[in-house]
Amino acid sequence: MGVAGGLETSIVPRTGIRLRTVAGGALRGMGPLRASASTLALLRGCVSAVRIVREFRPDVLLATGGYASAPAAIAAKVVGCPILIYLPDIYPGLAVKFLSRLADKTAVSFEEAARYFPASKVVMTGYPVRPALFGRDRLSARQRLGLDPGRKTLLVLGGSRGAHSINAAVADGLEQLLTMAQVIHMTGENEYAAAMEAKSRLPARLGCGYHVFAYLHDELVPALLSADLAVARAGAATMGEFAAAGLPSILVPYPHSGQHQEANAVFMQEQGAGRHLPDAELSGEVLARAVGELLKDEARLRQMSDNVSHLARRYAARDIARQLAALAGGRQ
Repeated sequence: MGVAGGLETSIVPRTGIRLRTVAGGALRGMGPLRASASTLALLRGCVSAVRIVREFRPDVLLATGGYASAPAAIAAKVVGCPILIYLPDIYPGLAVKFLSRLADKTAVSFEEAARYFPASKVVMTGYPVRPALFGRDRLSARQRLGLDPGRKTLLVLGGSRGAHSINAAVADGLEQLLTMAQVIHMTGENEYAAAMEAKSRLPARLGCGYHVFAYLHDELVPALLSADLAVARAGAATMGEFAAAGLPSILVPYPHSGQHQEANAVFMQEQGAGRHLPDAELSGEVLARAVGELLKDEARLRQMSDNVSHLARRYAARDIARQLAALAGGRQ
């Protein structure tokens, strides 16, 4: 179940999994009028979700805190369906805090997150990622993407819809970055054209090292395995995938995401797994300097890679599935 108009409407169908959509919206940081509209959308979403759940008759619900999770969890509670809430981040947002009260169990990615929930309900699983990320075959990954196998590689994840401040900093510091490494840059659909235009203005000797993607679908795993260093927002998927790939990072939390991305970035820095760079301080010069400092320090990069690898949980997906199976076991 997802939200109508959400990114999931283009991603989920690619997997062959059936998707049903409901109305939903955010309430945090909105004025009274927009908050009222979101509240009405959530109410409509709950009505739709009850209808969908009654039709589908699930044995168990897995909710992760997205906009569709509240309607889905409320609907599951109405029909008596067991609920597992999964918190991918270090800090729970409003939706997860609310939903955890309805849930039978709450799974967390990191031990530090367990303190926000009753001990009797919480279970540590880790963040589920594709098994291929544990392969660590850098040479094959670079060959698959047509990269120079012997050059340092920087991966920039500019957001599924475009993280403008990261993309702008890359544009400002692009030539300097390309003197240090070949760059894989996922821009998001909205900013792909601008990045391609910037690529066309580069000298040929630099342009051949700038690899631009609107979105990374099948290319994501080889991109993660190819990189020596990444620049990205501090979302939960970033933390889980970077850990599996052993990838050091510079994390720039999205400033309007509540507390969870900031908490994620601080946590990764405290673990020696990444560097926290506030969005307000980001510029082309600052980014190029931070990237250069890390790429030149081989010992530090290796230590960061080891540190982030220790956060990975190879069997997280299996452990979440076992929790779901256990909850579903009591259903007739």
